[in-house]
Amino acid sequence: MASIPEGLLDEGVWFRVEAAGTAAAVRRTAERLAVDLAMPESRIAELSIVAAEAAGNLVKHAQQGTMLVRAMRTPEQAGVELVAIDSGPGIVDVQHALGDGHSTAGTLGIGLGAILRQASRWDMYSLPGKGTVLAMEVWAERPPPPSWAAGLTRPISGETVSGDAVAVREVDGRRQMLVSDGLGHGGLAAAASHEAVRVFRQTAAGSPAAVVEALHRTLGHTRGAALAVAELDAAAGLVRYAGLGNISGTVFGPDGSRRGMISMPGIAGHQRRQVREYEYPLVPDAIVVMHSDGLVDRWKPMEYPGLLTRSPMVIAGTVLRDAGTRRDDAGVLVARLSP
Repeated sequence: MASIPEGLLDEGVWFRVEAAGTAAAVRRTAERLAVDLAMPESRIAELSIVAAEAAGNLVKHAQQGTMLVRAMRTPEQAGVELVAIDSGPGIVDVQHALGDGHSTAGTLGIGLGAILRQASRWDMYSLPGKGTVLAMEVWAERPPPPSWAAGLTRPISGETVSGDAVAVREVDGRRQMLVSDGLGHGGLAAAASHEAVRVFRQTAAGSPAAVVEALHRTLGHTRGAALAVAELDAAAGLVRYAGLGNISGTVFGPDGSRRGMISMPGIAGHQRRQVREYEYPLVPDAIVVMHSDGLVDRWKPMEYPGLLTRSPMVIAGTVLRDAGTRRDDAGVLVARLSP
Protein backbone atom coordinates (compact mmCIF):
# COMPACT_ATOMS: atom_id res chain seq x y z
CA MET A 1 0.00 0.00 0.00
CA ALA A 2 2.94 2.27 -0.63
CA SER A 3 3.48 4.86 2.09
CA ILE A 4 0.11 4.40 3.81
CA PRO A 5 0.56 2.75 7.22
CA GLU A 6 -1.38 -0.46 7.62
CA GLY A 7 -4.88 0.25 8.93
CA LEU A 8 -5.09 3.50 10.85
CA LEU A 9 -3.27 6.39 9.28
CA ASP A 10 -1.08 7.33 12.26
CA GLU A 11 -2.42 10.50 13.84
CA GLY A 12 1.00 11.79 14.82
CA VAL A 13 1.68 14.96 16.82
CA TRP A 14 0.62 18.47 15.80
CA PHE A 15 2.68 21.53 16.74
CA ARG A 16 1.79 25.19 16.49
CA VAL A 17 5.07 26.63 15.23
CA GLU A 18 5.47 30.32 16.02
CA ALA A 19 8.75 30.46 17.95
CA ALA A 20 12.23 29.02 17.66
CA GLY A 21 11.66 26.86 20.73
CA THR A 22 8.74 25.08 19.10
CA ALA A 23 10.74 24.57 15.92
CA ALA A 24 13.40 22.83 18.01
CA ALA A 25 10.72 20.65 19.60
CA VAL A 26 9.56 19.57 16.14
CA ARG A 27 13.09 18.53 15.23
CA ARG A 28 13.59 16.60 18.48
CA THR A 29 10.25 14.82 18.10
CA ALA A 30 11.11 13.75 14.54
CA GLU A 31 14.50 12.47 15.68
CA ARG A 32 13.02 10.49 18.58
CA LEU A 33 10.41 8.96 16.32
CA ALA A 34 13.06 7.94 13.80
CA VAL A 35 15.10 6.30 16.56
CA ASP A 36 12.01 4.39 17.72
CA LEU A 37 11.49 3.24 14.13
CA ALA A 38 15.12 2.00 13.99
CA MET A 39 16.00 4.21 11.05
CA PRO A 40 19.73 4.40 10.14
CA GLU A 41 21.73 7.17 11.80
CA SER A 42 22.52 8.76 8.45
CA ARG A 43 18.85 9.10 7.60
CA ILE A 44 18.05 10.42 11.08
CA ALA A 45 20.62 13.17 10.52
CA GLU A 46 19.02 14.05 7.18
CA LEU A 47 15.55 13.97 8.75
CA SER A 48 16.82 16.39 11.40
CA ILE A 49 17.81 18.85 8.67
CA VAL A 50 14.44 18.53 6.93
CA ALA A 51 12.49 19.03 10.17
CA ALA A 52 14.64 21.96 11.30
CA GLU A 53 14.44 23.76 7.96
CA ALA A 54 10.69 23.23 7.53
CA ALA A 55 9.88 24.36 11.07
CA GLY A 56 12.33 27.24 10.81
CA ASN A 57 10.65 28.45 7.64
CA LEU A 58 7.33 28.60 9.51
CA VAL A 59 8.87 30.71 12.26
CA LYS A 60 10.62 33.09 9.86
CA HIS A 61 8.11 33.48 7.06
CA ALA A 62 4.66 32.13 7.89
CA GLN A 63 1.45 33.10 9.61
CA GLN A 64 -0.40 30.61 11.86
CA GLY A 65 2.08 27.85 11.08
CA THR A 66 1.38 24.30 12.19
CA MET A 67 3.33 21.10 11.64
CA LEU A 68 2.52 17.40 11.88
CA VAL A 69 5.09 14.71 12.68
CA ARG A 70 4.08 11.08 12.28
CA ALA A 71 5.33 7.61 11.37
CA MET A 72 4.96 5.83 8.04
CA ARG A 73 5.30 2.08 7.60
CA THR A 74 5.39 -0.58 4.93
CA PRO A 75 6.09 -4.30 5.50
CA GLU A 76 9.72 -3.63 4.52
CA GLN A 77 10.66 -0.37 6.22
CA ALA A 78 9.60 2.71 8.13
CA GLY A 79 9.85 6.45 7.68
CA VAL A 80 8.77 9.78 9.10
CA GLU A 81 6.30 12.15 7.50
CA LEU A 82 6.26 15.90 8.12
CA VAL A 83 3.44 18.19 7.00
CA ALA A 84 3.89 21.97 7.36
CA ILE A 85 0.81 24.15 6.92
CA ASP A 86 0.50 27.92 7.13
CA SER A 87 -2.01 30.64 6.30
CA GLY A 88 0.25 33.07 4.47
CA PRO A 89 1.74 34.99 2.94
CA GLY A 90 2.30 32.32 0.29
CA ILE A 91 4.99 32.05 -2.37
CA VAL A 92 4.59 33.81 -5.71
CA ASP A 93 7.28 31.85 -7.58
CA VAL A 94 7.72 28.38 -6.07
CA GLN A 95 10.43 27.26 -8.50
CA HIS A 96 12.53 30.33 -7.71
CA ALA A 97 12.03 29.82 -3.98
CA LEU A 98 13.37 26.26 -4.23
CA GLY A 99 16.76 27.52 -5.33
CA ASP A 100 19.46 28.06 -2.73
CA GLY A 101 20.07 31.72 -2.03
CA HIS A 102 16.46 32.83 -2.28
CA SER A 103 15.14 34.51 0.84
CA THR A 104 12.30 36.75 1.89
CA ALA A 105 13.58 37.42 5.40
CA GLY A 106 17.23 38.36 4.98
CA THR A 107 18.41 34.81 5.75
CA LEU A 108 20.68 32.53 3.73
CA GLY A 109 17.66 31.16 1.90
CA ILE A 110 18.80 27.53 1.91
CA GLY A 111 15.74 26.04 3.66
CA LEU A 112 13.63 24.75 0.77
CA GLY A 113 16.68 23.65 -1.21
CA ALA A 114 17.93 21.63 1.76
CA ILE A 115 14.54 19.98 2.15
CA LEU A 116 14.51 19.03 -1.54
CA ARG A 117 17.93 17.41 -1.27
CA GLN A 118 17.43 15.49 1.98
CA ALA A 119 13.79 14.33 1.78
CA SER A 120 12.93 11.03 0.13
CA ARG A 121 9.84 12.64 -1.36
CA TRP A 122 8.16 16.02 -1.06
CA ASP A 123 5.34 18.04 -2.58
CA MET A 124 4.18 21.60 -2.07
CA TYR A 125 1.34 23.91 -2.98
CA SER A 126 1.45 27.64 -2.30
CA LEU A 127 -0.96 30.39 -3.18
CA PRO A 128 -0.31 34.07 -2.39
CA GLY A 129 -2.81 35.30 0.18
CA LYS A 130 -3.76 31.75 1.23
CA GLY A 131 -0.53 30.16 2.38
CA THR A 132 1.57 27.05 1.81
CA VAL A 133 1.28 23.32 2.44
CA LEU A 134 4.54 21.35 2.33
CA ALA A 135 4.49 17.55 2.69
CA MET A 136 7.79 15.72 3.25
CA GLU A 137 8.73 12.06 3.64
CA VAL A 138 12.04 10.69 4.90
CA TRP A 139 12.35 6.91 4.53
CA ALA A 140 14.99 4.60 5.94
CA GLU A 141 15.89 3.37 2.46
CA ARG A 142 14.53 3.79 -1.07
CA PRO A 143 11.01 5.27 -0.83
CA PRO A 144 8.05 3.11 -1.86
CA PRO A 145 5.80 4.23 -4.74
CA PRO A 146 3.64 7.30 -4.05
CA SER A 147 0.35 6.72 -2.24
CA TRP A 148 -3.02 6.78 -3.95
CA ALA A 149 -4.64 8.19 -0.78
CA ALA A 150 -3.69 10.35 2.19
CA GLY A 151 -5.53 11.66 5.24
CA LEU A 152 -5.23 13.97 8.22
CA THR A 153 -7.04 14.25 11.53
CA ARG A 154 -6.88 17.04 14.10
CA PRO A 155 -8.53 17.24 17.54
CA ILE A 156 -10.88 19.99 18.66
CA SER A 157 -9.15 22.83 20.50
CA GLY A 158 -8.47 21.78 24.08
CA GLU A 159 -8.29 18.02 23.40
CA THR A 160 -5.18 15.92 22.83
CA VAL A 161 -6.87 13.12 20.84
CA SER A 162 -9.24 13.32 17.89
CA GLY A 163 -12.57 11.53 17.72
CA ASP A 164 -12.13 11.34 13.95
CA ALA A 165 -10.12 8.64 12.21
CA VAL A 166 -9.30 7.82 8.59
CA ALA A 167 -8.07 4.56 7.11
CA VAL A 168 -7.50 2.83 3.79
CA ARG A 169 -7.06 -0.77 2.69
CA GLU A 170 -6.45 -2.88 -0.40
CA VAL A 171 -8.01 -6.33 -0.20
CA ASP A 172 -8.79 -8.75 -3.05
CA GLY A 173 -8.15 -6.00 -5.56
CA ARG A 174 -10.48 -3.52 -3.82
CA ARG A 175 -9.19 -0.07 -2.88
CA GLN A 176 -11.34 1.15 0.00
CA MET A 177 -11.25 4.15 2.31
CA LEU A 178 -12.96 4.93 5.62
CA VAL A 179 -13.74 8.15 7.48
CA SER A 180 -15.17 7.80 10.99
CA ASP A 181 -16.40 10.51 13.36
CA GLY A 182 -16.90 9.14 16.86
CA LEU A 183 -19.86 10.60 18.72
CA GLY A 184 -18.76 13.57 20.82
CA HIS A 185 -15.12 14.40 21.53
CA GLY A 186 -12.17 13.15 23.53
CA GLY A 187 -11.13 9.64 24.48
CA LEU A 188 -14.49 7.89 24.14
CA ALA A 189 -15.07 9.35 20.69
CA ALA A 190 -11.55 8.33 19.70
CA ALA A 191 -12.18 4.81 21.02
CA ALA A 192 -15.26 4.46 18.81
CA SER A 193 -13.40 5.56 15.70
CA HIS A 194 -10.37 3.41 16.46
CA GLU A 195 -12.68 0.42 16.85
CA ALA A 196 -14.20 1.26 13.48
CA VAL A 197 -10.70 1.25 11.97
CA ARG A 198 -9.89 -2.09 13.59
CA VAL A 199 -13.05 -3.71 12.22
CA PHE A 200 -12.50 -2.10 8.82
CA ARG A 201 -9.04 -3.68 8.66
CA GLN A 202 -10.24 -7.14 9.63
CA THR A 203 -13.57 -7.41 7.80
CA ALA A 204 -13.57 -9.70 4.77
CA ALA A 205 -13.55 -8.15 1.32
CA GLY A 206 -16.96 -6.88 0.34
CA SER A 207 -18.84 -3.95 -1.07
CA PRO A 208 -18.86 -0.62 0.80
CA ALA A 209 -22.43 -1.32 1.95
CA ALA A 210 -21.38 -4.71 3.33
CA VAL A 211 -18.44 -3.14 5.17
CA VAL A 212 -20.68 -0.44 6.68
CA GLU A 213 -23.12 -3.16 7.81
CA ALA A 214 -20.24 -5.00 9.51
CA LEU A 215 -19.13 -1.81 11.22
CA HIS A 216 -22.66 -1.11 12.45
CA ARG A 217 -22.98 -4.61 13.94
CA THR A 218 -19.74 -4.35 15.91
CA LEU A 219 -19.78 -0.79 17.28
CA GLY A 220 -22.67 -1.27 19.69
CA HIS A 221 -20.35 -1.34 22.73
CA THR A 222 -18.95 2.09 21.82
CA ARG A 223 -20.49 5.56 21.65
CA GLY A 224 -21.07 4.93 17.96
CA ALA A 225 -19.90 6.93 15.00
CA ALA A 226 -20.89 8.61 11.79
CA LEU A 227 -18.87 6.85 9.09
CA ALA A 228 -18.63 6.18 5.40
CA VAL A 229 -16.75 3.77 3.14
CA ALA A 230 -15.78 4.47 -0.47
CA GLU A 231 -14.28 2.12 -3.04
CA LEU A 232 -12.34 3.27 -6.09
CA ASP A 233 -12.81 0.97 -9.09
CA ALA A 234 -10.41 1.96 -11.86
CA ALA A 235 -11.56 -0.75 -14.27
CA ALA A 236 -15.20 0.33 -14.07
CA GLY A 237 -14.42 4.04 -13.78
CA LEU A 238 -16.58 4.27 -10.66
CA VAL A 239 -16.49 5.15 -7.00
CA ARG A 240 -18.90 3.16 -4.82
CA TYR A 241 -20.01 4.83 -1.60
CA ALA A 242 -22.04 3.93 1.49
CA GLY A 243 -22.36 5.91 4.69
CA LEU A 244 -24.25 6.44 7.94
CA GLY A 245 -24.46 9.91 9.43
CA ASN A 246 -22.86 13.21 8.65
CA ILE A 247 -19.80 12.28 6.60
CA SER A 248 -19.33 14.27 3.41
CA GLY A 249 -18.06 12.62 0.25
CA THR A 250 -17.40 14.51 -2.98
CA VAL A 251 -16.01 13.65 -6.40
CA PHE A 252 -14.08 16.56 -7.91
CA GLY A 253 -13.51 16.43 -11.64
CA PRO A 254 -10.36 17.78 -13.30
CA ASP A 255 -12.50 20.60 -14.72
CA GLY A 256 -13.43 21.72 -11.19
CA SER A 257 -16.86 20.09 -11.24
CA ARG A 258 -18.10 18.55 -8.01
CA ARG A 259 -20.62 15.83 -7.23
CA GLY A 260 -21.70 15.06 -3.70
CA MET A 261 -22.13 11.47 -2.55
CA ILE A 262 -25.04 10.36 -0.37
CA SER A 263 -24.86 9.06 3.21
CA MET A 264 -27.96 7.75 4.96
CA PRO A 265 -29.14 9.05 8.37
CA GLY A 266 -27.96 7.11 11.41
CA ILE A 267 -25.19 6.34 13.89
CA ALA A 268 -23.14 3.23 13.27
CA GLY A 269 -23.53 0.92 16.25
CA HIS A 270 -26.82 2.41 17.45
CA GLN A 271 -29.26 3.80 14.88
CA ARG A 272 -29.78 3.01 11.24
CA ARG A 273 -32.74 2.89 8.90
CA GLN A 274 -30.93 1.24 6.03
CA VAL A 275 -27.55 1.14 4.37
CA ARG A 276 -27.54 2.01 0.70
CA GLU A 277 -24.68 1.97 -1.74
CA TYR A 278 -24.41 4.46 -4.58
CA GLU A 279 -22.17 4.57 -7.65
CA TYR A 280 -20.66 7.69 -9.21
CA PRO A 281 -18.53 8.15 -12.34
CA LEU A 282 -14.83 8.55 -11.69
CA VAL A 283 -12.68 9.76 -14.57
CA PRO A 284 -8.90 9.12 -14.40
CA ASP A 285 -7.91 12.60 -13.19
CA ALA A 286 -10.74 13.05 -10.68
CA ILE A 287 -10.20 13.01 -6.92
CA VAL A 288 -12.41 11.79 -4.08
CA VAL A 289 -12.55 13.85 -0.88
CA MET A 290 -14.23 12.54 2.27
CA HIS A 291 -14.42 14.46 5.54
CA SER A 292 -16.20 14.72 8.87
CA ASP A 293 -18.43 17.62 9.88
CA GLY A 294 -15.37 19.21 11.45
CA LEU A 295 -14.84 20.63 7.97
CA VAL A 296 -17.31 22.75 6.06
CA ASP A 297 -18.14 22.47 2.37
CA ARG A 298 -17.16 26.01 1.49
CA TRP A 299 -13.97 24.84 -0.19
CA LYS A 300 -13.99 25.50 -3.96
CA PRO A 301 -11.21 23.92 -6.03
CA MET A 302 -11.46 26.55 -8.77
CA GLU A 303 -10.10 29.08 -6.26
CA TYR A 304 -6.89 27.01 -6.02
CA PRO A 305 -5.35 26.82 -9.50
CA GLY A 306 -3.40 23.62 -9.99
CA LEU A 307 -4.16 22.15 -6.56
CA LEU A 308 -5.97 19.07 -7.87
CA THR A 309 -2.79 18.00 -9.66
CA ARG A 310 -0.84 17.85 -6.40
CA SER A 311 -0.40 14.84 -4.13
CA PRO A 312 -3.32 13.61 -2.01
CA MET A 313 -1.50 14.75 1.16
CA VAL A 314 -1.01 18.31 -0.08
CA ILE A 315 -4.67 18.47 -1.13
CA ALA A 316 -5.73 17.12 2.28
CA GLY A 317 -3.59 19.67 4.10
CA THR A 318 -5.01 22.54 2.07
CA VAL A 319 -8.59 21.43 2.65
CA LEU A 320 -7.99 20.97 6.38
CA ARG A 321 -6.47 24.45 6.67
CA ASP A 322 -9.18 26.32 4.78
CA ALA A 323 -12.30 24.26 5.51
CA GLY A 324 -11.54 22.92 8.99
CA THR A 325 -13.00 24.35 12.17
CA ARG A 326 -11.35 24.43 15.58
CA ARG A 327 -14.76 23.94 17.22
CA ASP A 328 -14.84 20.23 16.35
CA ASP A 329 -12.59 17.30 15.63
CA ALA A 330 -11.64 17.29 11.96
CA GLY A 331 -10.75 14.45 9.61
CA VAL A 332 -10.20 14.48 5.84
CA LEU A 333 -9.17 11.77 3.38
CA VAL A 334 -8.22 12.34 -0.27
CA ALA A 335 -7.75 9.68 -2.97
CA ARG A 336 -7.32 9.33 -6.71
CA LEU A 337 -7.14 6.44 -9.13
CA SER A 338 -3.41 6.91 -9.65
CA PRO A 339 -0.85 8.72 -7.43
